[in-house]
Amino acid sequence: MRVAKLQVRIGILFVGAFACASCQSARKPVPLLSAENAPALTAAPDPPKLANPQAAPTASQVNAQPQTQPAPQAAANEQTPAQSAPPGSEAVLDLINRVEKEYQSGLEAYRSGQTDAGKQYFDDAFNTLLESNVDIRSDDRLEKEFDRITEGVNQLDLLGSDPVGPASDSQAQKSEPAPIDETNGITPSADPNVRAKAQAEIKSTRSDLPLMMTDQVAGYISYFSNRGRGTFERAFARSGRYHDMMVSILKEEGVPQDLIYLAQAESGFHPLAVSRVGARGIWQFMGSRARGYGLQHNMWVDDRQDPEKSTRAAARHLRDLYGQFGDWYLAMAAYNSGPGTVQAAVRRTGYADFWELYRRNVLPKETRNYVPIILAVTIMTKNLSQYGFDDVSMDEPATYDKVSISYPVDLRLVAECVDATPAQLQELNPSLLRMTTPKEGKFDLRLPPGTKEQYQTAIALIPNDMRLWWRYHRVQTGDTLASLARSYRVTAKSIAAANHLDRSEFDAEAKVIIPVAPGKHPPSDEATYARRITRYRVHKGDTVETVAENFGVSAQMVRHWNGLPRGDSLRGRKVLALHLPVTPSSETASTGSPTSATHARKSAQTASAKLPAHKPPRPTESPEGTSEQAGMLRHTVKSGETLYSIATAYKTTVAALKRNNGNLATLRPGMILVVQPSR
Repeated sequence: MRVAKLQVRIGILFVGAFACASCQSARKPVPLLSAENAPALTAAPDPPKLANPQAAPTASQVNAQPQTQPAPQAAANEQTPAQSAPPGSEAVLDLINRVEKEYQSGLEAYRSGQTDAGKQYFDDAFNTLLESNVDIRSDDRLEKEFDRITEGVNQLDLLGSDPVGPASDSQAQKSEPAPIDETNGITPSADPNVRAKAQAEIKSTRSDLPLMMTDQVAGYISYFSNRGRGTFERAFARSGRYHDMMVSILKEEGVPQDLIYLAQAESGFHPLAVSRVGARGIWQFMGSRARGYGLQHNMWVDDRQDPEKSTRAAARHLRDLYGQFGDWYLAMAAYNSGPGTVQAAVRRTGYADFWELYRRNVLPKETRNYVPIILAVTIMTKNLSQYGFDDVSMDEPATYDKVSISYPVDLRLVAECVDATPAQLQELNPSLLRMTTPKEGKFDLRLPPGTKEQYQTAIALIPNDMRLWWRYHRVQTGDTLASLARSYRVTAKSIAAANHLDRSEFDAEAKVIIPVAPGKHPPSDEATYARRITRYRVHKGDTVETVAENFGVSAQMVRHWNGLPRGDSLRGRKVLALHLPVTPSSETASTGSPTSATHARKSAQTASAKLPAHKPPRPTESPEGTSEQAGMLRHTVKSGETLYSIATAYKTTVAALKRNNGNLATLRPGMILVVQPSR
């Protein structure tokens, strides 16, 4: 009952907080935001006052006064959001403090193993918000704290059950930790020799950003030259993928092109980088700031992970910050901690100068280190040979074809259309959060270079409303209508009709359309599910089938996760718990779809490398723990494998595999097969 109550309260709070922030239709899913960590709540202090309120402001201080901007007041990668809160509203601060107390108590109980007590504290925290007289929509601080406490509880997964289906943490795509978290957490000491050398290099270094040598900058140069060398190398190498595109956009937006090194320091040019506070993407945008600059985040896409869109948004944001502060160092500091934080420091001291604010220790530690890190990266990248990085080369630029689509399509089908792997499609489309493109609106789908016409020709043969379900199959030796029908759980008649066939045999290497019924993919093609729960608020007219279709899961799984009886009705249900399909790991994705001979050959090559034909492997144990006969092996089926690919890998036949495994016809990931490779 406690769990149910908490679920309902989250749903109610979510509706109250975001009802005015969106114009979604009644049937559109509304999942909660995700979180990588369970964050602590922090009450927001009043902003600091000017050291001398009567003093006339300098010209730079006039530039630093708050301006009306379309963007919200959260920073791009705001480390200390509470510091930018406006003054007043003691009721809000008191409410945040009370919620904080309950939330922290819940965290302590949970970490000490007292799960039930933790649930009680979290329940009390939500009650405190729900029963207060303060509308959480009326104050940015309350909305942020609502996001944090909801995401924190969601991360701890207290409201749900164990992961369902074949998913596991190792199968889910992992976000990349943002490098800025590690470098910002240290303040390395300066080496006098390094500083002297770097000081001399600055004189001959051309940059459209002002470069200054301080002990702090020299300290980070020493760090990246030694302990942080790997971080620098990886970031510089990845920069080649996006360098030309980013420099072009920065130039178009009228900001210094060397601001590209801010991205190098922030994320190492990894689109999936996520900081400890939830900033995401190459330019490390927080959600609120991203929305202010046109970057959308929904259940389908996160534009913060789109290299082009996020670069243009970052350029415009930095341009606005420079317009506010009139100084690039202050603009970068505000990019990190928020313009309100920097503005408060300027007012408190009367100085609109980053290094003076640094000396007076009125900025957060992360912000104080942030500018020196970027300067160190800039100086080193422009003088690679002096720091021993001559042998590090940049990656090739990311090239692709682009096609604008207005229909949903599964990336596995796209991969089959262009003879690529799902992993390659995901690499080209990092903003996609799932294996499908959005169900509504337009999306610019990126394809391997030179494949646009091939894709358009292949996809035209698939009905618009079946592009999430149907597949292509490249014909392999021995394939027949009957065998394909068994493999894909469809009828031979439907395959023949979809391909206008009048015979049961195929030409070798031909592509055959497989008209898979919605929700009836073969087990090897089914999605794995995220451990984190997404809560969906049920709308009028929703049914089990429509919710399942919207989220790309089966109706059976929706019923299983929510303890629903047979049938389609959601009468009386206000919130559903769902596990979204997750991206396969690179290992799984590399094996590709079960329908590609190319993928089968890759699987065979990998297995052959592990099992050389001239050296019979030693006997292993069977699943029951008894010793198998000499020469017999166990093989754990991976997603995407087929009987044909496994037989090829072990230099045996499909018939032998079936004979040794009870004449099985369908494979499932995790299944263990007995294999007798040829000698």
